[in-house]
Amino acid sequence: MNIFNDWRILILLCLTLGLAPFFPEPHLWGKLKWIAGGATGMTPKDYFDVALHGFPFVLLIRRVFVAIRRKDEKN
Repeated sequence: MNIFNDWRILILLCLTLGLAPFFPEPHLWGKLKWIAGGATGMTPKDYFDVALHGFPFVLLIRRVFVAIRRKDEKN
C-alpha cells in the first residue's frame, strides 16, 4: 500500500501539518480567509505556505475520489 493512499496517514497529516499552528485559529484557515478577502499584502512566501499546509487536504480529497471511483467500478 502506498503511503499516500493510507487513510490514517492522510487524516493525521491533515490534522497536524494541515492545521498547525492551531491557535488563535488554524493557520490554513487564516490564509484562506486572507485570500478570500483579496490577498492584499500577500507575498510569494504566503502562497507557498498555503500550498504546503493545503497539500494534505488535496491528498485526502484525491483519496476520497479514488475510493468512490473504485466502488463504482465494482458495481
